[in-house]
Amino acid sequence: MSAAPPDLSHRRVLKIAIPIVLSNATVPILGAVDTGVVGQMGEAAPIGAVGLGAIILASIYWIFGFLRMGTTGLVSQARGAGQPGEVAALLTRALMIAFAGGLALIVFQLPILWLSFRLSPATPEVEALARSYISIRIWSAPFAIAVYGLTGWLIAQERTRGVLALQLWMNGVNIALDLWFVLGLGWGVRGVAYATFAAEISGALMGLWLCRDAFAVPAWRDWPRVFDRARLIHMAKVNTDILIRSVLLLTIMVSFTFLSAGFDTVTLATNNILMQFVSITAYALDGFAFAAEAIVGQALGARSAYALRRGALLASFWGLLSAVLLSAVFAIFGGMIIDVMTTAPDVRAEARVYLPWMVAVPVVGLGSWMLDGIFIGATRTRDMRNMAALSLGIYLLAVAALIPLMGNHGLWAALMVSYVARGATLFWKYPALERAAL
Repeated sequence: MSAAPPDLSHRRVLKIAIPIVLSNATVPILGAVDTGVVGQMGEAAPIGAVGLGAIILASIYWIFGFLRMGTTGLVSQARGAGQPGEVAALLTRALMIAFAGGLALIVFQLPILWLSFRLSPATPEVEALARSYISIRIWSAPFAIAVYGLTGWLIAQERTRGVLALQLWMNGVNIALDLWFVLGLGWGVRGVAYATFAAEISGALMGLWLCRDAFAVPAWRDWPRVFDRARLIHMAKVNTDILIRSVLLLTIMVSFTFLSAGFDTVTLATNNILMQFVSITAYALDGFAFAAEAIVGQALGARSAYALRRGALLASFWGLLSAVLLSAVFAIFGGMIIDVMTTAPDVRAEARVYLPWMVAVPVVGLGSWMLDGIFIGATRTRDMRNMAALSLGIYLLAVAALIPLMGNHGLWAALMVSYVARGATLFWKYPALERAAL
């Protein structure tokens, strides 16, 4: 937990980024296994229940995503400033937030379930099974949320191999127990829930072991430091800004789906298929954005404008190479990817019409993704929040202007405009980051 090393090389960026890219690549596998094992029951209701229950919990846990980003930025700055005591204390604060949030979800699970099923109505059979699924998994909420903080701490320490190991462990435990509980013991939907419950608890315990260096420093339980009012207020401001920013960006994505539904069924299905290209892009570029978070945060903590700029440029360089490669893959193999995702001839044909937008997504969105990482590392979260609000406003104006003229092409164009707006507005604010590092 020493100060930031002087190494500012391509090797350092790749060492941070590649394990994150590999970790993200495992994310879709678990969902496929969950669906596959309940699919062996030969009934539609269990499949729908697991899918609905997982989406509801993922949406709730998403609220706590700020814990990952905020922890990375704050810890990387403390590390860069050579403050091992604060590095350890930050992990304690993150875990306290996680457990408090998780316990709140357990206490308020009944109203949460009521509201969730009012927003996402289902047949009585599916709702009953989904309730059973959620009522089991909710008890691991403190551990599931703690993984966000533990992951953020590891990324700030540039120990992304540990993040990959943690993801592989959780997925491996989950898949093994899925097969045993559902196919072996015949527990059905409850078996899938218990498998995830066990995986989340074991994942948090493994994360604590991976972060054991923090507990070797007495400051992790130096309660006057942990509860220092100024530091708690700063952490709360950072996390609140990130939460608001995330809600604003989520508004763009949710409105995109709602607007897609306003066309016709084929167009809605087409846009849902094509959004998987956007998800693939985000997962691929996350690794380099995370590298920027760690390096920029340490540079700011060490008050080195040179290291901040070079770290941002190195991470962005590899992000650009990855974006260009993704665009090329989408251009060459996009049609094949679409055919794998759907067998409906009309959806296949329609998706190919809009495929050029998918080719554009990685390069057009690169600036917004990379600058997000840079600003998170610098904990300039107020700028992130404000620029996200501005980008949302520009997106809505683009929607109003372009959809009447271009239909679904206009909707995709508006989404591209939102990426450009976010990247451009954050770039406008970037010089202040370097000045803050002087």
